[in-house]
Amino acid sequence: MARNATSPGNVTQRLHLIAILLFAGQSAFASPCQFESQGEGRVAAIDARSLRLDDGREIRLTGIEPTATTQQALTTLLVGRDVILRSADDTPDRYGRQGALVFVGEGDISVQATLLAQGDAIVSAEIADKDCAAALMASEAEARRQKKGSWADPSAIKNAESPDDILAGIGRFVVVEGKVLSVRQAGAMTYLNFGRNWTRGFAVTISKRMVPAFEGAGIVLKSLENKRIRVRGWAEGNTGPRIDVRLVAQIELLGANEPTGVRP
Repeated sequence: MARNATSPGNVTQRLHLIAILLFAGQSAFASPCQFESQGEGRVAAIDARSLRLDDGREIRLTGIEPTATTQQALTTLLVGRDVILRSADDTPDRYGRQGALVFVGEGDISVQATLLAQGDAIVSAEIADKDCAAALMASEAEARRQKKGSWADPSAIKNAESPDDILAGIGRFVVVEGKVLSVRQAGAMTYLNFGRNWTRGFAVTISKRMVPAFEGAGIVLKSLENKRIRVRGWAEGNTGPRIDVRLVAQIELLGANEPTGVRP
């Protein structure tokens, strides 16, 4: 006799299948950033950008830039915890810090991904591995969709048409969205202009040496004219705000009618 869908055996099988699918989904999400282990240790102290392990090592959190809530979130997640460090390269930076993605114990989701999903950090676009970079960006995009953490603030994404708002963030890592009105080259620099007044309007600068990287990613800079983009980086400038783009992933092409802040 055929068993009905709600019989104990069928329910158990279905729950087992759901558990397998959930586990597979989590593994697929986490696996892109599973680089080679570069050591482990216990977290002794934290600031917004780095950790100090109990053996004295300083660890820089690669892949993210901090927000106002990063340090508190890190304290909650990591103080006194055992962590594993993963990266493609363990060469220290100029401050002697080892850059790494950080994992708590044997967990398979990085602390960086957790912070991004909570809205407690911003993707820095520095991760070269495409799959890992895409996974981190997806974590941030979900937080933006749900307006979590820093994304609950309407000013978290700057409007390219409001250069004064961007100028207020000079010296900070910012995210800006807007329509590129023109693409101009001057010497060894390409300018993506978002305002008609080139001296006061917001602009993105891209060095000539970066052009092959963009072309390798299928992006012809001139084709960005009249397109909406999201750009992230350090706000610079005096009369007009600028972001100097040194990595292709700092720029994301947006759909013509796409709501602000939504796309991964």
